[in-house]
Amino acid sequence: MGSQGSLSAEERDGDFEAFVAARGPRLLRVAWLLTGDAHLAEDLLQTVLARVWPKWGRITLDHPEAYVRRALVHTHVSWWRRHWRGEVPHGDVPDAVPVADAYAGVDLEQSLAAAVRALPARQRAVVVLRYFEDLSVEETAATLGCTTGTVKSQSSKALRTLRGLLPSDDRERADCGLGA
Repeated sequence: MGSQGSLSAEERDGDFEAFVAARGPRLLRVAWLLTGDAHLAEDLLQTVLARVWPKWGRITLDHPEAYVRRALVHTHVSWWRRHWRGEVPHGDVPDAVPVADAYAGVDLEQSLAAAVRALPARQRAVVVLRYFEDLSVEETAATLGCTTGTVKSQSSKALRTLRGLLPSDDRERADCGLGA
């Protein structure tokens, strides 16, 4: 595979195919050693061969394998630079941050909604207006057409009933939102 500057297109294509068939496995090993990953190695070699093929007729080096190997290294360095994001490894692994249960809020809402639906109508109305609509005692009384004492007593009874209906873990979380 000496000087290839005077090859016809068909000779060039045949010479390139013969080169890839003969040296491909060795070049793939070089690519794998560079990347450390079989799939990236195949991508790297394919990229380099695609870039080299149009120039194959002009490659007049005595060692085209060295040319392709150098292209592998340069392309890999280019990929590495492009994909590096400034991450620096540390000697100590940081403590794991506990991951919150993504469904805990949904579970609480469903438990709370079921418990509120189990309340008598008057208590349910007071809880909805006071704690979900965030109305004052006076505004709730005006909306329901009753006294503020009735709102307070119905609210107290409803919260006591809700505490009994909710499981203990939901009860603790609901107490934060219901202002017991």
